[in-house]
Amino acid sequence: MGYAHDYAAAIMLRGRIPMEPADFVPDWADRPRKTKFYPGVESFPLPDPDVPAAATLAAGCPGRGGPRSGPSAPATAPKAFTLDTLSGMLRDSYGLTGRRLGVQTNTDLAALPHYTQANWSRGTASGGGLYPVSVYWVSGPSGPRAPGIHYYSAPHHAMQRLLTGDVSGQVRAALGDPDGRQDQFLVLGIKYWQNAFKYNSFSFHAVSMDLGAILGTWRLWARAQGLSVEPSLWFDEKGLSRLLGVNNEEEGIFAVVPLTWEGAEPPADAPSVDGASAEGEPAEEAPAPTAGAPSVRHTDSERSRTVLDFETLRRIHTATAEAATDRPAPGALAPAAAVTPETTGTPVPLPAPELPPVTVRDALRERRSSFGRFDASRPVTPAQLGAALSACATASLGSEAERPAEPDGTAPDLVTQYAFVNHVEGVEPGAYAYDPAAHALRPVVPGPPGPFLQRNYFLSNYNLEQAGVVIVPTIRTTAVLDAVGDRGYRLVNGVIGAVAQTFYTVATALGLGAGVALGFDNISYIEELGLERTGEKPLLIMLLGNERPHPADFRYEIV
Repeated sequence: MGYAHDYAAAIMLRGRIPMEPADFVPDWADRPRKTKFYPGVESFPLPDPDVPAAATLAAGCPGRGGPRSGPSAPATAPKAFTLDTLSGMLRDSYGLTGRRLGVQTNTDLAALPHYTQANWSRGTASGGGLYPVSVYWVSGPSGPRAPGIHYYSAPHHAMQRLLTGDVSGQVRAALGDPDGRQDQFLVLGIKYWQNAFKYNSFSFHAVSMDLGAILGTWRLWARAQGLSVEPSLWFDEKGLSRLLGVNNEEEGIFAVVPLTWEGAEPPADAPSVDGASAEGEPAEEAPAPTAGAPSVRHTDSERSRTVLDFETLRRIHTATAEAATDRPAPGALAPAAAVTPETTGTPVPLPAPELPPVTVRDALRERRSSFGRFDASRPVTPAQLGAALSACATASLGSEAERPAEPDGTAPDLVTQYAFVNHVEGVEPGAYAYDPAAHALRPVVPGPPGPFLQRNYFLSNYNLEQAGVVIVPTIRTTAVLDAVGDRGYRLVNGVIGAVAQTFYTVATALGLGAGVALGFDNISYIEELGLERTGEKPLLIMLLGNERPHPADFRYEIV
């Protein structure tokens, strides 16, 4: 067993045994930027195209009865990306869409009225609102601009050129497909300090969920447009770090998304990457590139005067970066598939899931956390609960590890959802397991769960008893790690992050308040639900319910 097993165990126990450094206090005055800053580089703005009215959330999130074979399983051959669609996906996922200020119960409320602490809204959720994922676009000859490497600057909704020249061959080689024809890629990195300054050793757990959240957004958005997003999580990570000019211990490379590009017909004898030219001056901290291979020589300017190193974070990064090229075989996760929970009592059938005709863009731009605004006097309907559970049941990353062993097979379900029902019309309070095949709730623990929920929540920003229902996604973490190795920890949390993003987006479309939290006693949930036998681990809790009317809010929409 590798170190990822130890880290996963420490995460489960952190409600009872704090992770080191237990006395850590963030230095907010010396916090890093929420994005990377490359001074002096050229950039070009991205277009802001309209999203077709047909691109509804229902099309992007078909529910449990929709296509399920493999990563995306579009009903027809996927369309191709263009600069317009790439721009729209980035804007709606990580781009800044507005500024918000509301009277609520989150602990950061006192700072938000100050402009320097502005709370800029985005379509994708992020742990602590920190947004540590770096998005790079590696563009080859088929692209609309000169080939090269670009960094997506979210505040400007622009691409910043870091390198000029066709290096798509290096990405294909890193993916183990040197003879492939695709030459457009999105590469996702995570600069750890952007999150670790606040969450220290816990940060790896949070940022790997952030990865899943942005990939979850892309998959919802792309499917609604007839596009496909199928990331790879296993590749030559150190090779891509050298190409991007980043220190792999400071910024992990978590995913590569090949893009099918409109009009792309790369010739079989594409020019060698040796012809590419890197811009800028070499940086001392950038790793030395392989002899003869180009690499980015620009480095981002760190705002923090002091950058701390956390041993636990370093160890879990090292563990998940090792054997990064040992790609799991299709079907490898079959032993880690979700198991049937032990339940008692009569199942409660749910109405057929149905989502309102809301576009993905509108749902993403309205998404926010409720932070203590839930109103127990207005219960959730069974149809609303069923739609949320059904949508979350299909959330996945679509990675190579999740693909079935047989071409006509189905991807394994890794996640089981439990619903702690407080206030749902016609459903007795209690804890239930969601059965996606029957689209029904199966009783697990009878009786009102409010006291248990509130007793085992550590923060003050939510009253869990006021939520209509608290949904808890679980995954068999140890079984996943046993099946695909330590790198599977990124997959585990990524899948849960995608579930959380789907939950937020669907809740918004349903007109409900939503919140996702990690500050709870994981062990108590394992004991309450009897998960010791199955090895299921609850990694976060998702709150769903109606909100109090007439909120005191300020909103300014950028676009």
